[in-house]
Amino acid sequence: MKALKLSIALLTLCSTLLVSEEELDSYISENKKEQFKYDYEKNEAESSKLRDSWIAPLNLNYSYSKSNPYENKQTQQSAAIVMDQPIFKSGGIYYGIQFAEASRIYSNNFTDVTKRKLAKEAVSLLIQIKQMDLKISKQKLQIENSEINLAQKKEDYLNGQLDSGFLDSAIIERNIVIQALYDIETNKERVISKFNAISDMKYDNAFVPELKLITQEEFLENNMVLSMSKSEISKNRYNKNMTVSKYLPQINFVAGYNWKESENQQYVPGSTAISNETDYYNYGIRATLPLDINTFRDVESSKIDYLKSVIVIEDKKREQKAIFEQVMQNIDNFEKKKQLSVENRDIYEKLLEDTKELFGAGYKTQYDVELLQNSVEIQKIDVEIYEMDRQLELLTLYEMYKDD
Repeated sequence: MKALKLSIALLTLCSTLLVSEEELDSYISENKKEQFKYDYEKNEAESSKLRDSWIAPLNLNYSYSKSNPYENKQTQQSAAIVMDQPIFKSGGIYYGIQFAEASRIYSNNFTDVTKRKLAKEAVSLLIQIKQMDLKISKQKLQIENSEINLAQKKEDYLNGQLDSGFLDSAIIERNIVIQALYDIETNKERVISKFNAISDMKYDNAFVPELKLITQEEFLENNMVLSMSKSEISKNRYNKNMTVSKYLPQINFVAGYNWKESENQQYVPGSTAISNETDYYNYGIRATLPLDINTFRDVESSKIDYLKSVIVIEDKKREQKAIFEQVMQNIDNFEKKKQLSVENRDIYEKLLEDTKELFGAGYKTQYDVELLQNSVEIQKIDVEIYEMDRQLELLTLYEMYKDD
C-alpha cells in the first residue's frame, strides 16, 4: 500500500513511456532483429499449418509392374485418386481453427517477451556504461582529494606536527581510491563488450531513453507476461475441447477414381496378346466412433493443463504486483539518497564560499578550497548516479510493459 501511495505521489512527473516500441527495438542489433523476424514468420507458418490441419490430403497413387512367366512379358499399370475428408468432427474442426489462432497469439507473445528482454538488457547496459563514466569522474575527484590529503600530511609530518602513522594512512588511502578507479574502468570495458554483443549502436553517442513512472493499474493492464499467460489459457482451453472431440463421432466424405491396365495377364500359348483396361469411381460417407482405453486419461490431461494455466495467471499477477511494489520501494530509497546528496551539496557549497573568503584573508590554504570544490562536484555526480539507478529500476517495469 505504501508503494502504491508513493507511485501516485510521484506521478506528477509523467505516466507515459517516452520511447516508442520501434525506438526500443533500435537498441537491438540488425542481426538479432532479423532472427526475431524469422521467429514471427515461423509463428505465422505454424499457425496456418495448424489451422488447415483438418483438411485431409488428396492421395495420388500410381504403380507399374512387369513380369515374364512362361517367357511371356506381362505388364500391369494402375492409378488412383483417393479423398477421405472429415466434414464433421463434433466441433473438432472449429476448435482446431481456434486453437491455431490462439497458438499464434501465444507464440507471438512469447517472442515479444524475449525481444523486449533483450532490448531491456541493451538499454540497461547502456545506462550502466553512462553511470560508470560518472563514477570514473567521481573517482578521479576522490583521487585528487586523496592526493591533496597526502600533500597536507607530508607537510605536517615534515614540520613535525604528525607522526609517520598518519602519513602511512594517507598513502594507503590514496592507493585504495586509485585501485578502485582501475576496477571501475575494468568493469566498464566488460559492460561495453556485453553491449556490443547485442547492439549495433556506438555506446559513446547512443541516446539513453528517459522512462517515467506508471501506475500499478497501467503496469498490470499492459503487462506482456500476463498477456502471454492469458493467451496460454485460451490455447489450453481450445486444446482441451479439441481433445474431447477426438473421441466423439466423426463423419468423413470419401471418394476416389481408379484406373487399371494390364497386358497378357491370362496367357494361352499360340493366342493373341490380350489387353485389358478398366476405370471406375466411388464415393460415399464414412462414420467413425473411436473407442480408446486412454480416452479418459487424454481428456483429463488436457483439462488439467487448462485448469493449471488458469491458476498460474493468478500467481503471475501476484508476482507482477510484487515486482512493481519492490521497484517503487527501491525508487523511494534512491530518491532519499538523491535528496541527501542535494543537501550535502548545499552544505559543501556554503562551506566552499566561506573557505574562499577565509583563503583570501590568509586563514585557509588552497588545499582547503580544492578539497571542498571537489566535494561539491562529487555530490553533484552522486545526484546523477542515483537518477540513473532510478532509471534502471523503471527499466525493470518497462521490460514487461507494452503500451499498445
